[in-house]
Amino acid sequence: MALLDILVYPDPRLRNKALPVQEVDSAIGGLVDDMAQTMYSAPGIGLAATQVNLNKRIVVIDTSEHQDQLQVFINPVLTGMGEQIETEEGCLSVPGVIVPVKRHSEVQVSALGKDGKPFELHATGLLAICIQHEVDHLDGKVFVDYLSQLKRDRIRKQLLREGRNSGKAPDQRKESVPAI
Repeated sequence: MALLDILVYPDPRLRNKALPVQEVDSAIGGLVDDMAQTMYSAPGIGLAATQVNLNKRIVVIDTSEHQDQLQVFINPVLTGMGEQIETEEGCLSVPGVIVPVKRHSEVQVSALGKDGKPFELHATGLLAICIQHEVDHLDGKVFVDYLSQLKRDRIRKQLLREGRNSGKAPDQRKESVPAI
């Protein structure tokens, strides 16, 4: 397994739309393992392949307290959504920034697992938020896109000024909201 570099906003590669995985094979399994190691090391609770400059529709998530329940979503499709709620979000690609974002309280997702088998999942709470956040990444969208242009510009300038556009996300253990 290898640690992958996490792209940092405003890197234009975060705007790439990921392509569906055609076959879940050992190479995809290795990529999932690398993504999981990168997410845990960052530390975060979710990571989309787009965030590590891979143009594949793959997401890894672990919202468990002890980070020992990895969930893998290959070619995820959201098929159902609950009411809109506002939650605080952070992101490994936008280090140190936590802002309120409106998301659906529930989602129904269909995807392939690491084994290549299809599954469906009804998610609520933090898992639902995380799935939406990561699928946004696969579609070339970053959570700051939900903010006003003025706020996005301030965040972009702040990250550029702080020199955080080096391609690596800093340690976010000090954050009270988990980085997705």
